[in-house]
This record gives sequence, C-alpha cells and structure tokens, in this order.
Amino acid sequence: MSKVLDVPLSMEVAKRIKSKATKCFDNAYKAALLMEGSVYVQGFLVFASAACEMVEYGWLELGDRIVDPTFPHLDRHIETLYYFPAQRLTVPQLKATIEESKEDYPEDDPLPVYGEAPYEYYGDVMLGGADYAAAFKDAEAKCREIDFEVNG
Repeated sequence: MSKVLDVPLSMEVAKRIKSKATKCFDNAYKAALLMEGSVYVQGFLVFASAACEMVEYGWLELGDRIVDPTFPHLDRHIETLYYFPAQRLTVPQLKATIEESKEDYPEDDPLPVYGEAPYEYYGDVMLGGADYAAAFKDAEAKCREIDFEVNG
C-alpha cells in the first residue's frame, strides 16, 4: 500500500515552520523536529504534466501518510504528485547525521543527507547509493509512463 499525501497536515506544518519554496530538505528537517513519530525521507518527486518533471526532494512520513511541508509552494494538485523514497531517517538518526556533518564539513550545508560512500551515478550527478539509484530509476519510469499517457 502506497502512502498518501496528507494535504491539511502538510499545510498546517508548512505554516508552523514558515516553510520556504526552494528549501524542501530544510523544511522537512524543521518539520521532523516538530512531529513526534515522523520519519525524514529523501528521494524524488515527479510532477505529472505535459512535460514530466522529476526533482530530488525531501518530505516526511507519518505512518501511512506523507507530510510535505513544501507542498503549499508547489502549486500542484495532489493527483499530479508522485513520491519515490530513497532514504529514510528517524529524527534521532537525522539529528546525529546533521551534527556529524557540521563537525566534519562545517563549510557545507548538511542537507540533503547522502548516506554512506561509495556513491553511485544516476542521471548526470553522483549522489546517494543503491537506494538512490533505484528510486531514481523508478521515478524515471514514472515520467516515461506519464509522457506516454500525455503524448502518446
């Protein structure tokens, strides 16, 4: 069973954390700190439209629901959004990873988190590991499916 975007909760959380349009990873991190039992997720978001778009993205999962604190800025209907998770972190794991990143690489933004090396290539970038490559391929396949449905 796939997880479903909880629009009312996404809107409420976005307002509470004052989410920013271009900061999905930061928004998800701030929201995770507020929401007990949530899991921070990184992966890919596919926008179904005439020209399918796919972006690396961050959101939360809370049980069987997706909570997307960046959703209000997307200007999209939920039926056009497809989430493909690559990496999940509990709040304690996320906090520990952020602290370690700040210590080891103080000049770099700690988000998004890319897990353990070695990283694998997907698309034209090298990020994440096998889970990222699998999520990327699934998102690409969804884009091909959408493009075929729209353009024949």
